Amino acid sequence: MRRITTAVDIGASSAEVWRVLADFATYPDWNPFIRRIEGEPRVGARLRVTAQPAGRRSMTFKPTILVAEPERELRWLGRILLPGVFDGEHAFIIEPKHDGCHLRHEESFRGLLVPLFAGMLGDTERAFIAMNDALKRRVEARR
Repeated sequence: MRRITTAVDIGASSAEVWRVLADFATYPDWNPFIRRIEGEPRVGARLRVTAQPAGRRSMTFKPTILVAEPERELRWLGRILLPGVFDGEHAFIIEPKHDGCHLRHEESFRGLLVPLFAGMLGDTERAFIAMNDALKRRVEARR
């Protein structure tokens, strides 16, 4: 298993962060990593996600939402081919703080092909950080 964990503090409420995070239609306007999401943020929904780490080709996959708890957590599971080949469980966890909130943005990768994608995973971590920064700017600019 390989895990990427990133985080950012945002000077806004959990509700404000959730509104931007769950507004999939606006992702092309601000998100440098997840360029498009089609679908709804509800448990069991199937999404169509197009992601593109800087310097890499875009990749489209169809994850299923596992958790969609407003103002707290959004989590989905994506797979390439069959279960156990290359699975990614992606999560955004919003933790309230006295002066805003803390966002953990992480993904756990499992499967037979994970070792073959080591280089891509480094680029993916940088893309998570870029997305975190863009989300912070977007939310804080709306205040």
